Amino acid sequence: MKVSNATKPKKLMTQSKRDHISAYLYISPFFLLFGVFGVFPILFTAYISFHKWNILGTKEFVGFTNYQWLLTDPLFWKALGNTMSIWLMSTIPQLALALVLAFVLNQALLKGRHFFRLAVFLPNITSVVAVAIVFDSIYGQHYGIINYLLSLVGVDPINWKASILGTHIAISSMVLWRWVGYNSIIYLAALQSIPKDLYEAATIDGASKRQQFLFITIPMIRPMIIFTVILSTIGGMQIFAEPQTFSGMGGGAMNQGLTLTLYLYEEAFIRNSFGYASAIAWLLFLIIVLFSLLNLFVTRKIKSAD
Repeated sequence: MKVSNATKPKKLMTQSKRDHISAYLYISPFFLLFGVFGVFPILFTAYISFHKWNILGTKEFVGFTNYQWLLTDPLFWKALGNTMSIWLMSTIPQLALALVLAFVLNQALLKGRHFFRLAVFLPNITSVVAVAIVFDSIYGQHYGIINYLLSLVGVDPINWKASILGTHIAISSMVLWRWVGYNSIIYLAALQSIPKDLYEAATIDGASKRQQFLFITIPMIRPMIIFTVILSTIGGMQIFAEPQTFSGMGGGAMNQGLTLTLYLYEEAFIRNSFGYASAIAWLLFLIIVLFSLLNLFVTRKIKSAD
């Protein structure tokens, strides 16, 4: 029995619909999980930020009061200043060192390249708490390695935890040590995508390694540099584990280690002020967005100037 030509398009349309439904069913678990654990918490946090709520009692609508208090809260501005300081002291040297390391690891004459590539990435998979404990010993006032080395040249021991600069240096060094290898691997992947012909032509023309690095390497991997800058900005604004383990709750006696996420955590889970903590979270989100847009604007200006 032959199938009429009129029924063939109908069967094709039915099969197409089944294929579409099947495809949506396959990808639905991701969107369901993202909606439950991603979208809903974001929207619920925005809703809570307009309320006074201690998670146990009833919610009291207060409008923009939480945001008004936040903008006049000296602790918030202190935490923002600390976060910015630690971010600058860790991100700029971290990305610069990562770029140099990637360039070295990409050299064909380097022996044991695979070993060194693995070695620079190991700090990133180390436990943050373990890293903080080790660095706490390194910066110890009486038995720390840093103070011991300083004593060899006649410098008195420094109480790193009692000063703003000392605390920021210690926390920044933790971040740098942990993430420099991660960014090095990203830059290394970008370097390996650059055609070798460019370097060979530059060498024939008499360009030095430094000139090749500045005028070939940097422009070719600029998109990856922008990517790492934005990622480092997001991570730097959300730093929590390092200051919490090094300075403790409150960020120390002078709040010198208090960051925005640490302040958010204290407001939510110690003072049970979830509405105020939600307002901190949303203001932190806006700060991250503004800095990311600023990074894009600056890098595009640099690119257009070239």
